[in-house]
Amino acid sequence: MRALIIIFFGLLLAGCSREEPIYHMQSFVFGTMVDITIYGESEEDAQAISNDIIRQFQDLHNRLHSWRPSEVTALNHAYKRGKVPTRISADVADMIAEATDLSIKSKGLFNPAIGELIHHWGFQKDEFKPAKIDPKRIADLVKADPQMVDIVVENGKSYSTNPTVQLDLGGYAKGYALDQALLILRRQGVRNALVNIGGNIIALGQHGTQPWRVGIQHPRKPDAIATLDLPSGWAIGTSGDYQRYFELKGTRYCHIINPATGYPVQGVQSVTVLISPQPNAGVLSDVTSKPIFISQPDARAAMAKQMEVKDYLVIESDTKILASASMTKRLNWLDKQAEKHVVETH
Repeated sequence: MRALIIIFFGLLLAGCSREEPIYHMQSFVFGTMVDITIYGESEEDAQAISNDIIRQFQDLHNRLHSWRPSEVTALNHAYKRGKVPTRISADVADMIAEATDLSIKSKGLFNPAIGELIHHWGFQKDEFKPAKIDPKRIADLVKADPQMVDIVVENGKSYSTNPTVQLDLGGYAKGYALDQALLILRRQGVRNALVNIGGNIIALGQHGTQPWRVGIQHPRKPDAIATLDLPSGWAIGTSGDYQRYFELKGTRYCHIINPATGYPVQGVQSVTVLISPQPNAGVLSDVTSKPIFISQPDARAAMAKQMEVKDYLVIESDTKILASASMTKRLNWLDKQAEKHVVETH
């Protein structure tokens, strides 16, 4: 999803010196803009490492694509046929296992098995237009209840016990790629870097004597609503209704679908989560914002706790903003009017 988190790159450049170079590369992968910033390495080394990361991102994107020929679409064709085992790569099997664990933890609100619903709403496309919706088809898909636990992986092959399971790892892949990028950077001896995939960001080291600083996009304005420092190993991600959506008869339909209803979530504009250092911090920055986004308003704090997210920000409207107590302490509000409407959750 293209739910932006802004890097305050101009401010970072101001603090650079010739002895401490900064290298910045941009590319377009996963259907969104990718930014790689490396600090303190020679331009030649930083460029080579960044190119390697981008190549691996593109390979991952090609293999996990949800509607163009890929390993995932091959699996989906097989899943429609029922218990017909199909070969699966070891790393994709690991991704499915991790996504399944997180789906169970979210009580099914994070559910990459609902690719058919996502397709029906027209979000498996490069451009989004009002879709022709069939309420009966949606009801049938909800009743069929495709779940990640329906996927069986054994002996290097995979099949589904539910023929309506259709994988869409779009809400997982960018976070996985962040974790892989961090491994590459560390393996190459890079000490300070920032990787941003369409608003999911992970930090390594810092920028000179200061932590990396990022800004959280205002969901209804072109600017950042607040900033925060992102320490080494921490990751941040946002789910929002403001990049991948269409409007029909005055109603906004975003790409985040509630598996329990089959319809896009309404009534919330964005959810930002901050994840502490751990081996899958990138994955968690991508995944955990979604069940919080999908939860009913009075259940979001409980879902954050269920997903072990301590730092989160929920923007429901211009006048209703919720933030965990720990997140509130980290935020530097740029939109002072919005800050007045923040309610702390516990």
